Amino acid sequence: MSGLPRSVESWRNAGSFLDVDGRSVFVTGEGDRGSDVLILHGFPASSYDWRNVIPHLAGKARVTAFDFLGYGLSDKPADPRVTLFDQADLAEQIAAEHDIERCAIVAHDMGDTVAAELIHRHNAGELSFEIDRVILTNGSIYIDMAQLSPGQQLLLQLPDEPLAESLPLDGFKPGIADTFSKEHQPSDAEVEAMIALIALGGGDRLLPRLIRYIEERRANQQRWTDALNEYTGLLHAIWGEQDPIAVVAMAHELKAQRPMTRVETWPDVGHWPEIEVPERLAGAIMERL
Repeated sequence: MSGLPRSVESWRNAGSFLDVDGRSVFVTGEGDRGSDVLILHGFPASSYDWRNVIPHLAGKARVTAFDFLGYGLSDKPADPRVTLFDQADLAEQIAAEHDIERCAIVAHDMGDTVAAELIHRHNAGELSFEIDRVILTNGSIYIDMAQLSPGQQLLLQLPDEPLAESLPLDGFKPGIADTFSKEHQPSDAEVEAMIALIALGGGDRLLPRLIRYIEERRANQQRWTDALNEYTGLLHAIWGEQDPIAVVAMAHELKAQRPMTRVETWPDVGHWPEIEVPERLAGAIMERL
């Protein structure tokens, strides 16, 4: 773990590693009272994004977050490709390991789709735990509406296999900054930590494979859209309006398709509400628990 920023080392030391089918998965938990909250992070990031949200929630709930396989501090298997269905299986295993029988799900970006798969299983009576409510933040829940960035399009043009050499991730920094709002641009330290976690364990060489979740999302769009529409629990969407990829029109489309959905949009926030305005997001989540 040498070479990681100090803030990432601190985050790692506060969590633990769980062996799941022979693979190491980073898990962190905080709080010991109230209801359970399960956090699902996005691409290409990790649970580290939520480090400034979780402590606010922990006074009211028991919060569990983890890094998907291929992301952050978890193992980064090169073969076979880890699917969104596999990541949903992993979420079920984490829930079982932490004795979660009923919880709220809070998700971002790719995590929104993993949440949709868990909801599909919940709707069908096939999920190993109950989902009380769901809070979605910026993610491509309607993939045909997504405005993919040049970096994402470049990765999708590469072969679906691990790269032989590391990517020049410094070149991704401007693209990452562009996904934040003008009012809440990330610090250099924030971007450096994100890049360090992507590169850890050769994760940067897996990016062309990991981003195939977009193709998987497109192939299973009806399954996951139907899951959201048919979910009878409480469903909320909290959306940054300056997101150039998962555009705010997606939140409005969710409201149109599922009128009972509660939608809140923030004009001064981009793609990363958990990083840009963590205290505000924590407050909004607590209001919905």
